[in-house]
Amino acid sequence: MNTNFFINLLLEVQEFENSGRSKNDSTIEDFRNFLNDKHYKSQSPRFISESEHKKVNDLENEIAKQVILLSRFTKQMIRRGLQDFPELYNEEFTYLYRIMDEPLLTKMQLVEKNAHEKQTGMEIIRRLVKNNLLEEIPDSKDKRVTRLKISELGKKYFDQSVESVSITSRVLSAKLDTEEKDNLLKTLKKLNEFHFNVYHQYKGSDIKEINNLI
Repeated sequence: MNTNFFINLLLEVQEFENSGRSKNDSTIEDFRNFLNDKHYKSQSPRFISESEHKKVNDLENEIAKQVILLSRFTKQMIRRGLQDFPELYNEEFTYLYRIMDEPLLTKMQLVEKNAHEKQTGMEIIRRLVKNNLLEEIPDSKDKRVTRLKISELGKKYFDQSVESVSITSRVLSAKLDTEEKDNLLKTLKKLNEFHFNVYHQYKGSDIKEINNLI
């Protein structure tokens, strides 16, 4: 380890102290978070596009980046939040909760409500049935149609997991105040209305065709 390393480290500490984020009781963890934030900001689409001489829409690329990151963080937090319910944390809980809201959906209805590809959704349903959380029953009018209902064990899991899901939802909303949450919710609903339309009406379309809808 050479002298330049320590010089650079001291310069980073000085920048941390001048950033306004350093306090008398700051910890190593605070400094590490500062460095992580600094690195994250340095990897913005503008920085990358300029270094590679590419033309990109900074705003839209940053939105895409944030959505992708949030999706990954969400999956991590759901796994942590539902660690006592391993039968639920691979997106099974969204299917179980949907059936509680809308009993007796068909398999494909349940898959489409969760905006999954057929194969992925059917696998989730298969696991829920295998774990006795959902039950398959024939449709009362058309015996060729299979409907799903929550089992007694599924109801028990639902009741037991509600608190964990609520805590996880609160963590995912982080430190946003009520107004910020309301605004975010409106924006997310607007985005999802567009994408649900694409999901249901333009399954076979390529990205250029979808782009023409905007």
